[in-house]
Amino acid sequence: MKYLHIIFLFIVVQVSAQQGGMWIPSLLEGMNEQEMKSLGSNLTAKDIYNANNSSLKDAIGSFNGGCTAEVISKKGLILTNHHCGFGQIQSHSSLENDYLKDGFWAMNLKEELPNKNLYVEFIVRIDDVSTEALKGVTDSMSEREKQSTIDKNINKIKKNTTKEDWQLVKVTPFYKGNQYFLFVTEKYEDIRLVGAPPSSIGKFGSDTDNWVFPRHTGDFSLFRIYADKNNRPAKYSDKNIPYTPKHFLPVSLDGVEEGDFTMVFGFPGRTNEYLPATAIKHITQEFNPSNIAIREAALKEIDAQMKANDAVRIKYASKQAGIANAWKKWIGENLGIEKSNAIEKRLKFEETFKKALKEKGLENKYGAILPEFEKLYGDFSSVNIKRRNFIEVFLVTNELMQMTFRAFELEMSLDRDPSVFEKVKNSVTNRFKRIHKNYDVNVDKGVFKNVMPLYNAHANTLIYNTTSFTNLDKALQLLEGTPEEVIKKLNNDAAYKYAKPMIVEFYSKINPEFQQKNQPIVALQKQYMKALMDALPNARYFPDANGTLRVTYGQVRGYSPRDAVYYKPVSYLEGIIEKYVPGDYEFDVPKKLRDLYETKDYGQYTDKNGKVPVCFLGTNHTSGGNSGSPAIDANGNLVGLNFDRVWEGTMSDMNYDPEICRNIMVDARYVLFIIDKYAGAKHLIEEMKLVHPKKK
Repeated sequence: MKYLHIIFLFIVVQVSAQQGGMWIPSLLEGMNEQEMKSLGSNLTAKDIYNANNSSLKDAIGSFNGGCTAEVISKKGLILTNHHCGFGQIQSHSSLENDYLKDGFWAMNLKEELPNKNLYVEFIVRIDDVSTEALKGVTDSMSEREKQSTIDKNINKIKKNTTKEDWQLVKVTPFYKGNQYFLFVTEKYEDIRLVGAPPSSIGKFGSDTDNWVFPRHTGDFSLFRIYADKNNRPAKYSDKNIPYTPKHFLPVSLDGVEEGDFTMVFGFPGRTNEYLPATAIKHITQEFNPSNIAIREAALKEIDAQMKANDAVRIKYASKQAGIANAWKKWIGENLGIEKSNAIEKRLKFEETFKKALKEKGLENKYGAILPEFEKLYGDFSSVNIKRRNFIEVFLVTNELMQMTFRAFELEMSLDRDPSVFEKVKNSVTNRFKRIHKNYDVNVDKGVFKNVMPLYNAHANTLIYNTTSFTNLDKALQLLEGTPEEVIKKLNNDAAYKYAKPMIVEFYSKINPEFQQKNQPIVALQKQYMKALMDALPNARYFPDANGTLRVTYGQVRGYSPRDAVYYKPVSYLEGIIEKYVPGDYEFDVPKKLRDLYETKDYGQYTDKNGKVPVCFLGTNHTSGGNSGSPAIDANGNLVGLNFDRVWEGTMSDMNYDPEICRNIMVDARYVLFIIDKYAGAKHLIEEMKLVHPKKK
């Protein structure tokens, strides 16, 4: 029997105010378009995505592969989050020019700062290539045979794709591999820093306010795309000129009110909305808690030393933010799953699924899926936890262990293929240099002391006294000489000798066991996705996020996180003053901003009550990767900038619940207010197109 692939299902049911879903922009005509209109949108599907003419999608770019940015002027000015541009802001900072603390504003094009390896990638077109990708795949094949066939088909598709020489092409699976889409893209690699508020604005509230509301964070930064003389992608050159976009977003001065339509357009990273109950239980009750504990132990040391030392604060600002972000997200995810009774609800849904299988005569085909999930996850859980704990200790939190891990990769390269030794050595050398650029041995030793006992009871801090890895010059000397000499020196190093048995265990036992036990789960999840659509064809199915361009729509709404508590959907500048703690790491407020508040020098950036809005909530279904995504109003104008979710709503990666899942956005008027009144960068305001859509 031929292997059946899924065709998108837009079942005709009564249109309602659909909440949740990450929809492919090229497939919005029909039900999605009607739903958006029912929520207040005036946009057509072609306004949002048009492969042949200018549309909203031409203003939306993937920012360095992990965030989203949008074009907001005809001169290639782009807006993204402060935390998305944080690494670039940090790289340009020093004790003499502390852009993290003081902010940065280029007052002309010549002052804009280039950024190595930073890129913005736009989607040119999206094509459904499922038939071609799945050609020749049959149910009788093994998973390896299926994937081999698909890979060959994809290579052929990419080879035969019509595109310009400077354009790129990629083919991505959807619905767990039941459908495939082709993306033609343009990748711009000359991206320059234009402006960033100080961290006291861009990170206001820091860890305490992260993932919660009310929020008062001006989480934005400005960059500019440069292109060659033909407006095509080019590497950095002083001869490049500002990029002329196919479309840019006008910025609304009218803002939002509760009930207004909002659309978030961006590149969400990863979601798993169709997991069985047993998987959700494993993640929230076993997997997350162990990793939360490791990051919490690391943060305890990093936070204390950052607060005590400005040099450490600059060095570890980006690392700390990365560690803290997922740590708090996982805690909120667990709370949300518990609060919403997600596991119990998923079990009830599975009963509905089993009943539908019986009614449609599909029990023989799909009836073993859920019991098989139980069996597989029972066998998988311990190795999944062990593997992730290793990653947390050796690749996320402790830099000495990360260096030993990379050094071991060099030793492995000699065993596997001596010809690549020099190439791997160069990579390891660059890795060491990047780590030591922002490295403090005392911080790292404290982190090691805290986290290693959570992975291995034998936490020998004495290795810090004799290892060469903690000094860059000595670490690089380890890599000098013939391959045999290098390996000998590595194996004589105290830290390497300590870490090597654990790294060997990871490569020889933990990771192979993980791959072996994860593969059948992935295959079964693919089958389960197909089974859901066969058994319950009238349900709505949006594909899980996979880093590709998506549309999610909703409305501005407050929410009630617990009994007798209700959060209004908009926060204001006075909330920043209420939270102000002089000299505090998280809640200090710059004097200039306090002065603007005292004098009420707000310009044109207020709501109808004369107040400056800072952040607002929406029911948009977002995830990691949506950071920096534009919040777009009913007429296609920028009203805000997505940057976070409420704590309880972080579970939306597995279980979107419209009652408590909310995304958090910076109000565009606060962004403009900071650029104009705080920074005095009026030339950037003049470059944008400011509109009053509600006054027409």
